[in-house]
Amino acid sequence: MIKRGCQGTYHQMGPEHLHRYVAEFLGRHNQCLLDTLDQMGEAVGGGNGKQTTYEALIADGSHTKRREMAA
Repeated sequence: MIKRGCQGTYHQMGPEHLHRYVAEFLGRHNQCLLDTLDQMGEAVGGGNGKQTTYEALIADGSHTKRREMAA
């Protein structure tokens, strides 16, 4: 399933984010036997009390490195 996702949906899986892709595929695999309403309930329930700020996303500085390389 990961190989199919890499070739089909996600064309550039960077090593710094690979653990996130694996976690997503693992979650999909673990929920594949649930019906649609149960899957939706799990997805909505899993986000309760979680927040990611913009500052946390850019904290490692990788966004500025990419801009410098593009320039």
